[in-house]
Amino acid sequence: MYVDQPLEEDAIDHFDRLPDPILVSIFNRLQDVKALGRCCAVSKRFHSAALQAESIVVRVDCVISGDSSPSTSSSSSSASEASTAAARGALHQILLPKKVVLAEVSHHSPGEVLRNFREIRSLKIVLPGGELGFEDGALLKWRAEFGSSLEGCAILGATSFRRCGANSEAVADEAGDEEEQRFCTNGGLKLRVVWTITSLIAASARHFLLQQIVADHPTLRDLELTDVDGQGTLIMGREQLEELRRAPAEAASATANRTQVPALSMKLWYAPRLVLPMAGLVLEGATLVAIRPIGGHVGRLDDGDGFLVGAFDGAFGEAARAMVKRKTYLLEMNPF
Repeated sequence: MYVDQPLEEDAIDHFDRLPDPILVSIFNRLQDVKALGRCCAVSKRFHSAALQAESIVVRVDCVISGDSSPSTSSSSSSASEASTAAARGALHQILLPKKVVLAEVSHHSPGEVLRNFREIRSLKIVLPGGELGFEDGALLKWRAEFGSSLEGCAILGATSFRRCGANSEAVADEAGDEEEQRFCTNGGLKLRVVWTITSLIAASARHFLLQQIVADHPTLRDLELTDVDGQGTLIMGREQLEELRRAPAEAASATANRTQVPALSMKLWYAPRLVLPMAGLVLEGATLVAIRPIGGHVGRLDDGDGFLVGAFDGAFGEAARAMVKRKTYLLEMNPF
């Protein structure tokens, strides 16, 4: 009787035949920190190779309050309270940063999860959602660059946005001039200042929370902190990371867990109704804000429109290109 015998090569683990550099390259393409954590549990060799990954993405599953108890308020209600406080000038009470945790990693912070990875060059952290909640249909996006302090920020907002109707462009032309004249007197400018303040505080809170991670990983060359909604994005490049290591960020106050925002100069563009033909969208009360520190280090940012247009993707990049052609309002803001 013929009996199939297993070939000797069938018992070989072909992963064992891979050189260590190739194994590290494979793990490096995984990026997701949870997947890498599971690989670490397979074997000593996998553990050693996975911890050499240079590109890592940390997706934060949930957010809990600073007292480590589950948050009971939604991000929308928290942001609403923040906006109200900003309008009243209570800047120190706005958007107190939340402690972020990974649900599957014993509620450790991203810094603790990353502690054993010693070769990180590119890091992306994704939060569950933006800190700023506004009315349904409204739009608010920001992108900020930091070194040891804020180097630049672009903010794009609209009171609402929708798909284009057949006569959207004609309506925009008829209504635009009259509405723009009332912009500074009917509360429109004040609302945009609130948007700006809350976005800056959200950005400075994120920056403050990154300091220990930057200090713990001297190999880090590129860092991005964003959220699943794509509302706000903080980015730091190699020179900016090195600057933060040399000169840690100054806190806004002894109790505030956010970086101090320096004195700022701002350019603001406003359109009562902005039609985006390529994207097929109409933005009502569209606003674009470009922010720079007064007399500060500009870093990688230039003073042209490239920063603003490059800050937003797709339809929102189209909106930024259209907005910078309109009338410019110049504003300044004291440090806070």
